[in-house]
Amino acid sequence: MPNYNKVILAGNLTRDPELRYTPAGVAIAKISLAINRSWRTETGELREEVTFVDVEAFRKQAEAIGQYLKKGRPILVEGRLKLDQWEDKQSGQKRSRLAVVLENFQFLDSGTRSSDESGTQGAVPRPRAVAQAPAASAPVPSPVGNEPDMPQQEDDDVPF
Repeated sequence: MPNYNKVILAGNLTRDPELRYTPAGVAIAKISLAINRSWRTETGELREEVTFVDVEAFRKQAEAIGQYLKKGRPILVEGRLKLDQWEDKQSGQKRSRLAVVLENFQFLDSGTRSSDESGTQGAVPRPRAVAQAPAASAPVPSPVGNEPDMPQQEDDDVPF
């Protein structure tokens, strides 16, 4: 049976990116997106719901996200779903969470905001770009039980 795992989301960051590095020097950025949905009920009432999604980015893409994005900024993310499972150290209960592993992304605004919107004066315009992994390098799933399943990519520069 064929398998297909692709996610495309557009939303706003709920907090500043969390950028860290592994001991081997691999950059990992963790972000959370708020994705809003609005619709009208049969009675015409406007309803809204928000879905929060955790996203993990690696290598050059993680560094670009850490450098150019802040809380509230819009982003388009393309990636794959990944299920993380672990045992809670305090309660001993099994826990899990579904997250998106970023494969491509696009900034959705120019990054220019007035000082009252962003809280900083003289905001530097941020480029609008697409950061992609080379087409030939698909993510390689790790065996069960291994640490982070990171996409295998060449160390190409993000095109700005």
